[in-house]
Amino acid sequence: MDQKIQIFTDGASKGNPGRGGYGAVISRVGTVTEVGGFKERTTNNEMELRAVIEALKEVQDSDETVQIYTDSKYVVQGSTGWIFGWLKNGWKTKAESDVLNKELWQELLPLLKKVQIEWNRVPGHVGITGNERADTIASDFASNGTFDLYSGSKEEYGFDISDTSYDVEKAKARSAAKKRSALKAYSYVSKVDGVIQTHKTWGECEGRVKGKSGTKFKKSLDASNEKEIIKDFGGE
Repeated sequence: MDQKIQIFTDGASKGNPGRGGYGAVISRVGTVTEVGGFKERTTNNEMELRAVIEALKEVQDSDETVQIYTDSKYVVQGSTGWIFGWLKNGWKTKAESDVLNKELWQELLPLLKKVQIEWNRVPGHVGITGNERADTIASDFASNGTFDLYSGSKEEYGFDISDTSYDVEKAKARSAAKKRSALKAYSYVSKVDGVIQTHKTWGECEGRVKGKSGTKFKKSLDASNEKEIIKDFGGE
């Protein structure tokens, strides 16, 4: 039976740019190896790329197929398509500007040629244990600059990362929430100390709720939606 290596990766940055970290979980037959690291000033995309690069370095001499699970559209589309166009174009985009994170893409390219990869782009935070663990590693490195990485027996790992199925409804809900957050706001509704107010800008709303406990706030998309939110907050 053809054995496959599973790799779960994630990147994080506290601010974009800001303090960042990356994490990856590498699952082989009988063993699990975690890798991760910290950078003082970075971006989320840079950390997503670094996670894949460092994980592939660990398996580059293997003949086994590698399954990579990531929630980064940037990494998957870049690794399977964009990178080859950039290479032909002298590491320039179609607009003739420099490719962002060029040095990382150049570091990744030879690794892509050494390993047979099956790419799996998965939604974030939908219950895939391996990806949740990679997220924890990346986030803790970003926040604290350190993490106690595991390397050893799969039986003693403490996390069952063999199941890569996920909650489809949760994934749909997250997708809908992302689409909603991208829509232009009609207004913002806040509730502080039982008093509901509407605001035309996020800055006004943020100024009212920031640093206060027990507050509620939400973006409305039109006049009707604004009324629904006010009602949901307990207003008239």
